[in-house]
Amino acid sequence: MDAQPVAPTAAKGALKTLSLAELARHNTDRDCWIAVRGRVYDVTRFLDVHPGGKRILLTVAGQDATKAFELHHQATTVLAKYDAKLVVGVLDGYEPSSDVAESYGRDAFGDKLAFADPAWYQDWHSPYYKDSHRRLRVWAREVVERELMPYIADWDKAGKAPADLYKRFGDLGLLPAVTGAKTWPSQWTKHQPPCGIKPEEWDAFHEMVIGDELARIASAGVGAVLTLGPSIALPPIMKYGSPKMQEKIIPAVLDGTKTIALAITEPFAGSDVANIQTTAVPTPDGKSYVINGEKKWITNGTWADYFVVAARTGGKGMGGISLFLVDRSKGGIETRPVPCQGNVTSGTAFVVLENCVVNAEDIIGSLNKGFKCIMSNFNHERLGICVTSIRSARVCYEVAMKYANKRRTFGQKLFTHGVIRNKLAHMARQIEASQAWLELIVYQLSIMSEEEAMLRMGGPIALLKAQSTVTMEYCAREASQVLGGVGYTKGGIGEKVERIYRDVRGMAIPGGSEEIMLDLGIRQAVKVSEMMGAKL
Repeated sequence: MDAQPVAPTAAKGALKTLSLAELARHNTDRDCWIAVRGRVYDVTRFLDVHPGGKRILLTVAGQDATKAFELHHQATTVLAKYDAKLVVGVLDGYEPSSDVAESYGRDAFGDKLAFADPAWYQDWHSPYYKDSHRRLRVWAREVVERELMPYIADWDKAGKAPADLYKRFGDLGLLPAVTGAKTWPSQWTKHQPPCGIKPEEWDAFHEMVIGDELARIASAGVGAVLTLGPSIALPPIMKYGSPKMQEKIIPAVLDGTKTIALAITEPFAGSDVANIQTTAVPTPDGKSYVINGEKKWITNGTWADYFVVAARTGGKGMGGISLFLVDRSKGGIETRPVPCQGNVTSGTAFVVLENCVVNAEDIIGSLNKGFKCIMSNFNHERLGICVTSIRSARVCYEVAMKYANKRRTFGQKLFTHGVIRNKLAHMARQIEASQAWLELIVYQLSIMSEEEAMLRMGGPIALLKAQSTVTMEYCAREASQVLGGVGYTKGGIGEKVERIYRDVRGMAIPGGSEEIMLDLGIRQAVKVSEMMGAKL
């Protein structure tokens, strides 16, 4: 598989313009051309390797095959992958139909399908977004369509993304965009924000736009490769690391030359963080600590250069936990892959720390105060899961809606059946309700101080995480029902829904399971209400 971005195809004016009559002359298995979206392709040599078989292509040989192609393929992905190899010309007089038009209205962006993008993409007024956010979504979508979308299915099949992918996105300046910092982290990166945004303009909604557009690839695993290090492992160092540690670690992670993983979860301690069993014992001279224990389900752990490790340095409970920076190259740490249902490219690992010696100066924050460091980033981690889950639900809806308006059963489009419209309507209402709550919470976080947000927003974010992952699961299930067999198949028109279905548990469990989130959310909400004077 070629892991590099597809080379730009020739401009329309540089290709030969072909008439329908000329196209029709190439209609045999020895000379087979088809047209898709106004571009003409010579698929003669492709006939024998076409996944659907030779006969399918020959039924549209010498014809405009756009409708048939879009019924069975993720069109943008497939064309981006094969266009440069197969294109021989452009179809004379071709005009794109309305369903592939790129934009409309003053501020609209996307393909115009109701609920397939957030409302602010579709020329709805919003108090949250400015021109810089609109420029950023264009930039992010172009990057995703060019660098990721054509290759996701191949990477998923291989079980891994290219080794240089993280570095490529570091070179693009994308990694500093997902750290959760209220302003652009200029002190630790040579990159400026994308598309001319000023560092002082950067806000939480810019980060949300990046996360939302990345989630369109329908691969939580590839998203984790690109974002989880900077978004959940790096923030404790950014907030609590020593200046020496910050200077060594942060620039290297943000430019993509080093990777980092958060190592909290253990085989017998997941959501119950205060119950971790890994120990860190000081040496007699007090200059070092020796860490022993196991960590499991550590995203990016298979290849990470650094680990942020929680270990017990004191008594039982949350008061005896410290955070350490562990450098793989210094030894005492081994990792092996953990095969999972979803997130297959994310490098999920089982981590064994055996007599792993770290310096006392590798403590992040203060001794026995690691629980606070861990908790301080949970809001950001959970919010990232919310963004990904809601867009994943939206992708399921989009694929199902488009399929329902192309697939015909019993002489009618699927969409004409009331039971199908009912499914799509329930998907849309849950997606839009979740999006509205997400935007409200992101706005609060952008206005509140970090201290106020820690106090007041933990509960609502926990509830939103449960809402978002339940919505994702519902939409994956219902979209799969609408798609039928193609939604159960890896590859083809339903491939995104199939991947998202496998990724559901990878969203619903990490960062706190739905059950824990619901309980925490309501307890925290009541606690804050009482602090504000509510009488219960």
